[in-house]
Amino acid sequence: MSASLPGGRELPASRYDLSTYWGRVRHSADISDPRTLLVSRTGLEDAKTLVAAYKQGRVESMTPQLWKAKKVVDSTLHPDTGQVVFLPFRMSCFVLSNLVVTAGMLTPGLGTTGTLLWQITNQSLNVAVNNANGNKSAPLSTSTMVKSYLMAVSASCSVALGLNAVVPRLKRVSPITKMTLSRLIPFAAVASAGALNVFLMRAEEMRRGIDVYPVLDEDSRSRMEKDDGAAESIGKSKKAAVLAVGETALSRVLNSTPVMVVPALALVKLQQMEWLKSRPRLILPVNLGLILTTSILALPLALGAFPQRQAVQARSLEEHIWDRAGKHGMVEFNRGI
Repeated sequence: MSASLPGGRELPASRYDLSTYWGRVRHSADISDPRTLLVSRTGLEDAKTLVAAYKQGRVESMTPQLWKAKKVVDSTLHPDTGQVVFLPFRMSCFVLSNLVVTAGMLTPGLGTTGTLLWQITNQSLNVAVNNANGNKSAPLSTSTMVKSYLMAVSASCSVALGLNAVVPRLKRVSPITKMTLSRLIPFAAVASAGALNVFLMRAEEMRRGIDVYPVLDEDSRSRMEKDDGAAESIGKSKKAAVLAVGETALSRVLNSTPVMVVPALALVKLQQMEWLKSRPRLILPVNLGLILTTSILALPLALGAFPQRQAVQARSLEEHIWDRAGKHGMVEFNRGI
């Protein structure tokens, strides 16, 4: 992300108003744009050079080319480390990475083995995405990561298999209702285990706290830019970590809800129509099309629920932060994605 590049002059956070939900949605659509995956290594270096030139005062104002460079940098680099996020785990690849996995989980008539394999695959992908995009000021040890992964896999498989056993035994329920409920089992497993996964994978952040920074006023920002410096952490906050992780977990549930519910219910309805009954080979491509369309629309809406760079009142955090707050007693931190 551009904040990790050298230079004391900060770029505008976005070309959109991030204080509004719709502004954050439009910004999220930018950083999750799959077209940024096509940018070459040379293109990324050129984008980094242009962004660094602005931050060091060698470029005077934002231009369309600079906005494009910022979009490439923000969607490719981790905001804390400045390192390139592995391509399959970037938010710009989230829809594509999840397409096959989601289609697998929503496949009608999965047996026990298929359910287990797809739930394990989904949680493995979740762990990788959470680890790649989480706040890096409180890194997770390998042993803790493995324990968290095993707990998340156990939770998702238990929910999926448990509901698969319960739903067919329901009485006084019509066959179509049973089929609808069975199609929603993957959602229940993914939503519960997905939220748990975020908390488990980022538990170290809540135990140690994450870095918080003062919100700078214009004079302080100008002095920092003049000295070519960067904002320094004023300490670690466990309360900020709980807020960051909680909001991220909720955004994951918000994202999985339409992706796991809308295609499943739509496919149930479509399978009752004669044109699809007579063409069973079309079920898979129709399912993939429903998932892809819903995912593209849902991801920015979920990511925009909360700002990535979160600003809060210092007095809502630990006492050692209070006297070191910035403008209007505010501090900020990276929520992670």
